[in-house]
Amino acid sequence: MNYQWYPGHMTKAIRMMQENIKLIDLVIELVDARIPLSSRNPDIDRLAAGKFRIVLLNKSDLADPACNRQWVQYFEQQQIHVLEVNSRAGSGVKAIQGLVQEACKEKIERDRRRGIVNRPVRAMVVGIPNVGKSTFINSFAGKACTKTGNKPGVTKGKQWIRLNKGLELLDTPGILWPKFEDQQVGMRLAFIGSMNDEVILVDELACDLIQCLQQLYPQALPKRYDIDGAEEPPQVLAQIAERRGCYGRGQELELERAAGLLMEDFRSGRLGRLTLERPGI
Repeated sequence: MNYQWYPGHMTKAIRMMQENIKLIDLVIELVDARIPLSSRNPDIDRLAAGKFRIVLLNKSDLADPACNRQWVQYFEQQQIHVLEVNSRAGSGVKAIQGLVQEACKEKIERDRRRGIVNRPVRAMVVGIPNVGKSTFINSFAGKACTKTGNKPGVTKGKQWIRLNKGLELLDTPGILWPKFEDQQVGMRLAFIGSMNDEVILVDELACDLIQCLQQLYPQALPKRYDIDGAEEPPQVLAQIAERRGCYGRGQELELERAAGLLMEDFRSGRLGRLTLERPGI
């Protein structure tokens, strides 16, 4: 299956970000801790050239703890300020204010030398669809100040949020990029729900996920569904359908329904804490 999704509003969103980047001191990029590289939009590096940077490994509660530590080390070695966060539960969020001060200390010191005091750091929050930007901002601010949702594309326009006298955030819509040179990247983005599921063949997506889990976490599917899980992905999907009672008329297996259940179990963490990308692999 060819993985690609780039609706028209994303072109408008990237133009808006280009227009506002001159107002920004710091770019806070949220990535999904389960796929930290695939969930980084390469256009952001070009857009944020010359700006201070922070990467937040969001949804870290859904990712393998050992891999989280490896990814923190990876980004630190790239001289990028990084932090594990779970925006939904608020874990790690309190440490971000200090990280902002550390990342922008040159700017803050420069302002001080010029006699400029109490000028807030202005940060742009960026990330792909469904990575949790709005939930993060609400958690960081301690109130529901942005619109949130569990579908990609909820945030449509520009929103400034003043958190305190020292920090202002600009929320931006989630954006992908026009073409995935590596289809493995597109596949992983589809796994975590960053594409519109309506443009994807969910049974093929589920088979791709099964194959990936067989390689990285061979016990995840047997433990969850009480199946053998070692067969070819279509047979494994059929086993899941049987175990979950996904039958249609004439007792035919509804593989698409089983595929939907599998994807929801992965995205919600019911298969366990899983990371699908490793540094250096």
